[in-house]
Amino acid sequence: MARLHADADPTRWVPVTESFDFRGRRARKKAIRMLLTQAGGALGTTGRPGGGATAWAVSQAAPWLMRKAAGRVLVWVWKSEPDLLVVMAQIQELTPQLRTARAMMPIEYDDTETFRGTYLGVGEKLTMPLPASPATPPFATYTWDTGTHLIPVTAVCADRERFGTVIGAVDDLARSLRLSDDLTVGEQTVLRIDPA
Repeated sequence: MARLHADADPTRWVPVTESFDFRGRRARKKAIRMLLTQAGGALGTTGRPGGGATAWAVSQAAPWLMRKAAGRVLVWVWKSEPDLLVVMAQIQELTPQLRTARAMMPIEYDDTETFRGTYLGVGEKLTMPLPASPATPPFATYTWDTGTHLIPVTAVCADRERFGTVIGAVDDLARSLRLSDDLTVGEQTVLRIDPA
């Protein structure tokens, strides 16, 4: 099974994946609250931002869900301000349905630029520092197509004015992504190919 790995700078990023310590829980809760607040704003809901109890419950379940994903999903938050920036990388099997869904994305998603990863090679980058809707937070997506899998990375920022100051660190994180896979040799032996 394919797995993602990355070299996240520990001075900038706190990994959500399997982060069971106090710092990881606290950072995770702030990031989830930010995402819930952004989602609520996009849907036009009012009230308590981020739903405190909901953010807490989701933050408690997140590491176990990430562990169950077995390296197919990786998430980080910005260390100095976890509620400012969240980055998620994942592996998706490239089915005909996924190809169709990507082809039907809005026209603004065609405005991509070439982005080279250190290990994954050439992919695409889409930056949306000022989305059309004021309720939509600024974001960036990075995408690699391996032929059998799609590897998307999504970064969501809570502050339009500060998006430009953190996107360089997101670029560095996205460049460090690599893929490892298991190969079956014979009937029972599994040979794990570590990422280069």
